[in-house]
Amino acid sequence: MMPSLFLAHGSPMLAIENSEYTDFLGNLGRKLQPKAIVIFTAHWEEEQVTISSVEGTYETIYDFYGFPDELYQVSYPAKGSPELAGRLQNLFDQAGILAQFDAKRGLDHGSWTLLSRMYPNADLPVVQVSVNPFLPPEKQYQIGEALQGLGQENILVIGSGVTVHNLRMVNWGQTEPEEWALQFDDWLIEQMEKSNRENLFQYETKAPNAKAAVPRPEHFVPLFIAMGSGQSKPAVLYRSYEYGTLSYLCLAF
Repeated sequence: MMPSLFLAHGSPMLAIENSEYTDFLGNLGRKLQPKAIVIFTAHWEEEQVTISSVEGTYETIYDFYGFPDELYQVSYPAKGSPELAGRLQNLFDQAGILAQFDAKRGLDHGSWTLLSRMYPNADLPVVQVSVNPFLPPEKQYQIGEALQGLGQENILVIGSGVTVHNLRMVNWGQTEPEEWALQFDDWLIEQMEKSNRENLFQYETKAPNAKAAVPRPEHFVPLFIAMGSGQSKPAVLYRSYEYGTLSYLCLAF
């Protein structure tokens, strides 16, 4: 059985730089061997749930700028799965969630940077799914909940985002995390361990430093989707910080 995962995709440089975090991703990929991957990415926003139904090989999207040329040479030629995409739409339909297909969009860096470290051979079918950051947390959870049970079929569901993601407050070169960022993630972990969804859904008013940690929710909502799709007790898989505030908290559900 596959867990559902929330994974931090952080800087695109994780695709080409070796670190403790990339070692973790590689080990995680070797441990988890699914037959297919469904990934919700913070870098694809649509008002309505949109499912990649790419037939053949995905294009690699370089949705960033100002990075070394080497990063733009990385390609992740994963195959799509229209069959699995259709299965997802049926599950969403049963849950009363409208979903549409996109047969052209490639994999953005919220997907391929992580997957290139976990499954470097690009030999697993991938279905990428959009997020709508403006839906309330309860609705995000329901989107994930519609996919409960996929793990029992050896399909890995990933929410790709970041818990503490405020690029205006990163401190380049800083190695020690800021206390306020730690407090926000500590609160999240505590509420998840207590299964206190009510508090989690009200994180904007109840979590310490919520406005600093989540100035805009597109990177945060994949957490609720992963949580909803899981069927196990939450577990912290990895935790570190880059530039003082950028969180690499990863969780399994």
